[in-house]
Amino acid sequence: MTGRRRFSRTFLSLGALAACVSLAAGCGVVPGVAGGAGDDTITVMTWAPQDTDATNKPGMPAFAQAYARYVNAHGGLSGHRLKVLTCNDHNDGVAAAKCARRAVQENVVAVVGSYSQYADAFLQVLEGAGIPYLGGYGITSEEFTSPLSYPVNGGQPTLLAGLGSALAGNCGAVTLVRPDTIAGDQLAPLLDSGLTAGGHASAQDQRAAEDATEYGGQADRALQRSADGLSGKQGCVVPVLGDRTDTFMDSFRRARESYPEVRTATVLGSVDQSTVNATGGASSPYEGAYVTGWYPVETDRVWDPMKKVIKEKAFGDNRIDAADAGVQTTYIAYTVLKKVVAALGDDAEVSADAITGALDDGLEIDTDGLTPTLRWTFAADLASVGFPRLVNTDVTLQVVRQGRLVSARKGFLDTTGTLSAADVN
Repeated sequence: MTGRRRFSRTFLSLGALAACVSLAAGCGVVPGVAGGAGDDTITVMTWAPQDTDATNKPGMPAFAQAYARYVNAHGGLSGHRLKVLTCNDHNDGVAAAKCARRAVQENVVAVVGSYSQYADAFLQVLEGAGIPYLGGYGITSEEFTSPLSYPVNGGQPTLLAGLGSALAGNCGAVTLVRPDTIAGDQLAPLLDSGLTAGGHASAQDQRAAEDATEYGGQADRALQRSADGLSGKQGCVVPVLGDRTDTFMDSFRRARESYPEVRTATVLGSVDQSTVNATGGASSPYEGAYVTGWYPVETDRVWDPMKKVIKEKAFGDNRIDAADAGVQTTYIAYTVLKKVVAALGDDAEVSADAITGALDDGLEIDTDGLTPTLRWTFAADLASVGFPRLVNTDVTLQVVRQGRLVSARKGFLDTTGTLSAADVN
């Protein structure tokens, strides 16, 4: 064990003790030192916003519970029973911190496959208790800097950089419509990194309310901007508004009749197959749109094991959609957890410290074709631009063709070079 590792483990253990003192109640065993609930159970937590006026991801905690039912019906994780706790972060920093404090109180060994825009509120709580954040959605930059964050995808950085690369040779003027939030502020330079790498001008950055009920004015402005700079090519409008992308497109569909034809493009998470279906299928305003994603298309057979979980233990739960990038991320995160537990060995105690120790020691995780082999290290290629934990730089390029999201190219697109030049600091 290196001196650096000894310092890290000592610091985390002291932080866990401090968390117990501050919480007083519910801290029976030091988090990150002893795992589970004092028996052979592995206790984890999954959180996401639900029933809010902005982005909601109810499928993520719902799938996590279905996954627990599935693995427990098939012998558990290397013989351990899996217990999944869930929490609603309400798209609110105070609620997100409350979820993290509950994770400490419940002595979870990891927070797995979760979504929250408020990493600045919850990560310091988890770090103080030594609890790893495994497979977050990648919506915040902190997820790619924290020593206890283990992201399975490249988050918004790779999606936007990959999309910019795809649009650089195919678009005239590009207008980005994004949330007027701290997380939204990071999107424009990431899209621009791909555009400028392809010799294209930067996108016009258009802020919008995250929880608006209509975007008529925003749609008119985006169409005007894109139409004014066609330069012999179709302009492109890029809405990246999470759940509100569908609301924007309702306004966009009505407004576009007054303007020259423009193309749309976005990222998975703002659009999926159900969104295309709901907006008209082959006649949808998304027809012909490029969409970047982290993973293979939902129809790829690599998703069959996830679909088996849904069929056996979540059939009929309409919160869970196999095409939802959130559900897919949660499945991959639990796949990583399963393989870490297996790597620890049958007789090993499964604790927060054991999980972080295995991952920090360079354990390589094969996700069965859903991502490249994952291995977390602070010597990552993107540490110089502020993303030391971004270890999966691959994205897939998809296109809406005849109302279906299909692959626009085979395999993955590596965004490492593009992101290395991004002006995100």
